[in-house]
Amino acid sequence: MKRPLALLHRLAPAAVALSGLLIAAPAFAGVAGLSQMQDRDVARMVSLGGSCNRCELSGRDLSGATFTGASFTNATLVGATLRGAELLGSNFSGSDFSRADMRGVEMLGANFTNAVFSGANLTGAEATGANLIGTNFQDANLSSAELNGANFNRAILTRTRFNSSEMFGATLANVRAVGADFSNAEINASNLTNGVFDSAKFNNASLDSARLTGASFDRANFSGASMNRTDIRGADLSGARGLTQDQVHDACGDGATRLPNGLTVRSCGGGSIRVIRTPPAPPAPPIPPRAPGPPRMIHGARDLNTTRNV
Repeated sequence: MKRPLALLHRLAPAAVALSGLLIAAPAFAGVAGLSQMQDRDVARMVSLGGSCNRCELSGRDLSGATFTGASFTNATLVGATLRGAELLGSNFSGSDFSRADMRGVEMLGANFTNAVFSGANLTGAEATGANLIGTNFQDANLSSAELNGANFNRAILTRTRFNSSEMFGATLANVRAVGADFSNAEINASNLTNGVFDSAKFNNASLDSARLTGASFDRANFSGASMNRTDIRGADLSGARGLTQDQVHDACGDGATRLPNGLTVRSCGGGSIRVIRTPPAPPAPPIPPRAPGPPRMIHGARDLNTTRNV
């Protein structure tokens, strides 16, 4: 009997580990198991897939968890810890990550349409190719993040920190990024069309070949920013700060481009270069015609009539 007992003792740890994996593998069973587990650190070994829409995971410690091809739409993860987690190819559209700790998280190819990240910390996150359309990143921190090709169309980026981030080819069209910080960020070849970037910081940022067409930059700071081949057609930079003629000379615009007084920009069209002075001076109003004076008596005409009567 000693030998079977010894074998049973050796297999016991493996059986416990296997039961843990069986609890964590399916999405429903895994999340239900997580909510019942007292040891929150066990989440570091959890791998979640399947579907668990509208899950309540607020405040949970999911550090290092892996979500592969999972569907967690409209889930609530307010204040959750997701440090180093992998959200690969998963659907988190409409989910709430407010105030979540997501430092170093991987969000490659994931869908976060209309998700909320207000006040979340995503320092060093990797979200290459992520769908972030209509998201809310107000007061969030994405410093030193890799956001190449990410789509932020219509996102709320008020006071969001993107400093020192890589954003090559990102879509920032139609965003509201008032007071956002893009200092030292690489925004090359990105699309900022029709965005509101008032009071934003672009200090020492790289905007080479980026499109700023139709966007607003009132009181935005461009000190030291690189703007080689940057398209500023229709952009309102009249209230921008730190913008120099050398920077504008490297960009191109059109007649609708508005610049601070004294700066000029070349045309984006083909070979010939046309200097556009912005803002254009309004035409002078026409001089009104003088009012006609009172009728005058011509004495010569009366004398002539008198002569004819004689």
